[in-house]
Amino acid sequence: MESRTLGQGLEVSAMGLGCMGMSDFYGGRDEAEAIATIERALDLGIRFFDTADMYGAGRNEELVGRALAARRDSVVIATKFGNVRNPDGTFAGVNGKPEYVRQCCEQSLRRLNVDTIDLYYQHRVDPETPIEDTVGAMAELVREGKVRWLGLSEAGPETIRRAHAVHPIAALQTEYSLWSREAAEAVLPTVRELGIGFVPYSPLGRGFLTGRIQSIDTLDRDDYRRNSPRFQGENFQKNLRLVDEINTIATEKQCTPSQLAIAWVLAQGDDIVPIPGTKRRRYLDENVRALDVHLDADDLARIDRVIPPGSASGERYAPNALRAVGR
Repeated sequence: MESRTLGQGLEVSAMGLGCMGMSDFYGGRDEAEAIATIERALDLGIRFFDTADMYGAGRNEELVGRALAARRDSVVIATKFGNVRNPDGTFAGVNGKPEYVRQCCEQSLRRLNVDTIDLYYQHRVDPETPIEDTVGAMAELVREGKVRWLGLSEAGPETIRRAHAVHPIAALQTEYSLWSREAAEAVLPTVRELGIGFVPYSPLGRGFLTGRIQSIDTLDRDDYRRNSPRFQGENFQKNLRLVDEINTIATEKQCTPSQLAIAWVLAQGDDIVPIPGTKRRRYLDENVRALDVHLDADDLARIDRVIPPGSASGERYAPNALRAVGR
């Protein structure tokens, strides 16, 4: 496993592991398999693990903390704060107030059972709190040794600049994949100008780009993708045709659609570290082999022709969630 550097010195494996689905959103829970998947990731050389306080109302942080306890000194743990959920799991808004930042950090440290959080993201930008106040509070945590590096998630270019002026931002996390390329227009150029690393989540389009989801009926009843615009009605059928294009090229490259999709993200620059999520070892093994897929200039040009930016049908989030991105 090669390494890549985020920001001004945070060295991580070239691919991370998104752990959200192990505890929330995608239906089906198997903690033993989830922990085995994290252990397998370590065996494969992955040293970068992503969680958040909202995933499973803290349960995901606890799971990740237990699974990585014996390897704490050799891994980078990233977690997030800012998305607030009600006791029933519904979204209650975004909070970036300084006192809330500290409260969340203390709780995450306890759940992860660590002394320091390696990379601490603001999960979504709070429109009611100046970003300078939020990042100022995060910077205090760095000075106290409770956090090593700071990050933002789904922030807009102007917010990124203002935040970076308060304290260096190591990583910007946002959705980025063959069917979600909005970040390439303004966010990616901004972070590159500022020397900030780029961490794409959902590089497999929430599993759609794997080609394994041929009907929404295959998803569990509590799977939130059932309410995702791209998984519904005519959008679903139109997006299946994109997967057919991916599959055609993948077959020629002797890889799977998943591997092609991840390889495309990796090929966009050495400052990019995708964090495909999975809760099963067999899919993890498949994803990691994307590092062996080489895409040359002709391959990338062809992919752009058959799957151009903006070709996905439907928004990437439902309206309420969409309003929280790009702030």
